Amino acid sequence: MSGHTQTPQKTSYDVVIVGGAIMGASAAWFLSDDKDFDGSVLVIEKDTSYEHSSTMHTNSCMRQQFSSELNVRISQFAADFVKNLPRYMGNDDRVPDLKIQNFGYMYLADNNDFADVLRESHATQIAAGAATQLMTPEQIKVAYPFYNVDDIVLGSINLVDEGFWDATAVFDWWRKSARERGVEYVQNEVVAMTKNASGTRVESVTLKSGEVIACGQVLNASGPRAIETAKMAGVTVPVEPRKRYSWIFAAETPLDRDLPLTIDPSGVHVRENGGGTYQCGGHSAIDPAVDYDDFQMDHSIWEEHVWPILATRIPQFEAIKVQSEWGGHYAYNTFDHNAIMGPHTTVENFFFLNGFSGHGLQQSPAMGRGTAEIMVHGAYRTLDMRPFNFERIELNKPIIEKAII
Repeated sequence: MSGHTQTPQKTSYDVVIVGGAIMGASAAWFLSDDKDFDGSVLVIEKDTSYEHSSTMHTNSCMRQQFSSELNVRISQFAADFVKNLPRYMGNDDRVPDLKIQNFGYMYLADNNDFADVLRESHATQIAAGAATQLMTPEQIKVAYPFYNVDDIVLGSINLVDEGFWDATAVFDWWRKSARERGVEYVQNEVVAMTKNASGTRVESVTLKSGEVIACGQVLNASGPRAIETAKMAGVTVPVEPRKRYSWIFAAETPLDRDLPLTIDPSGVHVRENGGGTYQCGGHSAIDPAVDYDDFQMDHSIWEEHVWPILATRIPQFEAIKVQSEWGGHYAYNTFDHNAIMGPHTTVENFFFLNGFSGHGLQQSPAMGRGTAEIMVHGAYRTLDMRPFNFERIELNKPIIEKAII
């Protein structure tokens, strides 16, 4: 835990954001950037070191290879935002110029059914303006001779606006800029919420330190703990923590070109990390919800599952040495693995920004912008995010996204 519990400066705020990691920070900044919003914003973060947040355990990559057009366009905005960060930040000359390291994502299909999914998704992506290419095994072998493609039917890759980006820089500047505009961040914890007599609005939040803070609107940006925040408002959200393991390793014989973020048919993924090192990730075959504070490594997953798959897919990875490893959490939406946003159907001032299931970092610019729009204006003004609104869960209308890692 970083620092100590902090007390808010005021007893009432127009917007209270529960959770200050990437989603809460994005929403707070976009609220501060909306010329029609002049209200007060309080961001309450349990641990301002963010040591165990999903934000700090990410691959820090973005892609446009999704099966739904809306998810493609969300990532296209992210790419534009990252590449033009100073402009979006009001041409502040302190803000760094950022680039995307476009090594791309390489999806590999080892059966005809998955190959058909890649073809269908490719058509969606091309229609949305993405530069995705389908590749035969022979074409993959020519472009990336280090792969073993003996079992591969088809590949899909995009080398435009797909790859690594400096998410930490964006996260830091969202927080810095928002604070300079008057957004208040405190390290504290919401432990209760009080609603009006009819149960249609949250009137106040109670902090662990004892303060009761009145609020106009509440945003649940609590990552894997979203269900706990929702319970305090008397509502439920289908989000739980799922453990994901990451390793950085050095190869005795590094590859002779950049390694795309490769999604093996097994689900194991690996990408370029620079300097002869690589980052890979995976999870156990049985994938249960875990305790919020469970970040313990399971070394058998590396020895028995991940490393054998890496060495089979890329034989040069038979001789490698792990340099670091960690366990993190997906904020996993068990309903349909997609974002949950917008207002609750009956608690009208309680908003969601939850359940990103591993692709939240790259979606954070569009999601923060959309959340600010609906909270300030009552409607989405840029991308129409209504398909992600909470009400689809009550209506049992899932959005099927086939490109989940």
